[in-house]
Amino acid sequence: MLPGIVYDPLAELGEEKQDATVGAAFVLAEHDPRWRGTEPGSGTDSVGVIESITLAAEAEGPMKAVSAAEAIEGRGLLGDRYERQAGTFSNPKGGGYDLTLVEAEALEELSSKGVELAPIEARRNIVVRGIALDDLIGRRFRVGEVKCYGQRRCEPCSHLERLTRPGVLRGLVHRGGLRADVLSGGKVRTGDSIEALP
Repeated sequence: MLPGIVYDPLAELGEEKQDATVGAAFVLAEHDPRWRGTEPGSGTDSVGVIESITLAAEAEGPMKAVSAAEAIEGRGLLGDRYERQAGTFSNPKGGGYDLTLVEAEALEELSSKGVELAPIEARRNIVVRGIALDDLIGRRFRVGEVKCYGQRRCEPCSHLERLTRPGVLRGLVHRGGLRADVLSGGKVRTGDSIEALP
């Protein structure tokens, strides 16, 4: 299931109201594409750094930390489930399924709320520090040698919480990271920079 608006109390459907009944798999949060006071894709001059890189060979499989990975244009990181189009949310016709990123600061904030989630448990390919990933939505950016395009937020879902622990879903709403397309192949290494392209 893809993240999105489940119920909008301001929307009117003729004379009928929308059904607000939702299953336990959803977290209702204010729909606000802004984060830290910036519009997604508004741009950033900051340069971040890659703190960790992780891959999983198969959907729901264990994540493995690596010091470097080879990005394949239009596919993802070599050896990862999404590069093989075998991930839980793989969609060969859709965008934003090549690479996932998350901010180390978001994971630390989650920890400060009492929900411990190690970077490898976040199930994102790349953990970065020092750059707001929302600022890369709708923009081209470079991570290591690789050019990418930020498609949309990588919102948390009940699947991630099921694979980790309670509290992750609610704690990472609007902080779950970024889904991106890989526009050019090349290497990414821990310690490499990540920055928006003009």
